[in-house]
Amino acid sequence: METPSSSGSEPISVHVFHTGSVYIDRSLAFREQSWHPIPYTGWLRPTSKKRWVPVSAYLIDHPDGLVLVDTGWHTDMRTNQRSHLGFLPATMLTGRLPAGEAIHEQLAAMNIEASDLTYVILTHLDSDHVSGVGHVEKASNIIVSKPEWDARGQFRYIPSMWDGVDIDPFSLEDIPFGPDNEGLDLFGDGRVYLVSTPGHSAGQLSVLVHTGAGWILLASDVGYATSAWTEDVLPGVTDDDDEARAALRWVAAFSQRDDCLAVLANHDPDVVPGEL
Repeated sequence: METPSSSGSEPISVHVFHTGSVYIDRSLAFREQSWHPIPYTGWLRPTSKKRWVPVSAYLIDHPDGLVLVDTGWHTDMRTNQRSHLGFLPATMLTGRLPAGEAIHEQLAAMNIEASDLTYVILTHLDSDHVSGVGHVEKASNIIVSKPEWDARGQFRYIPSMWDGVDIDPFSLEDIPFGPDNEGLDLFGDGRVYLVSTPGHSAGQLSVLVHTGAGWILLASDVGYATSAWTEDVLPGVTDDDDEARAALRWVAAFSQRDDCLAVLANHDPDVVPGEL
């Protein structure tokens, strides 16, 4: 089994934030067979098939710097959702961002400013992951995988959310993890890996963190809850079904490792905010 280099002895912590929530059709989270051609939109679907789920972000405290994974909702979601999301996406989902839950507000409560962040990792460019990037644009580095950045013109994305923000796409390298063993060893010490897990989107990343006691896997939207990888259920929206299935099964296999402490899906209501 792969272990981080012995050079890193200081502990690493992971803090889970819920940056509001999103109201979606359940078929967006868990693919289903239906007479409806696009049930994940929620159009013409009853409220019994819809649910509120959290929009998560994570702070990794590494000895060489603070790393924010995803950015949650922007405060524009409190005042003008339709303008922020655009007309069509606003017909498919609704966001909720209570006071104090925007990412910069929660960081400020921990006495952390955006300029204190060494990295902001965008696991992919869907709105609920990048909406708040403007709140942390003063971070030293804001990065996304090159395959994801190259796909940024897709209809599903809202470029105005990152307009004017300096985002640096990185090329995938060989790493010992993931369905294709591609990604990035973020600090070069084998303790934080950005793992290529495409399928839900063209260049989606998961993030693998070794705390000292074992691995924590932040699985982004590979699956929307633990049941996704235990029951092999894809998200309702994918860029490539075969890649999505391979990523889901890699997460399932990794979750069974003796040194895996936790696997967290971004929108799992059973995940509780706080420090791991």
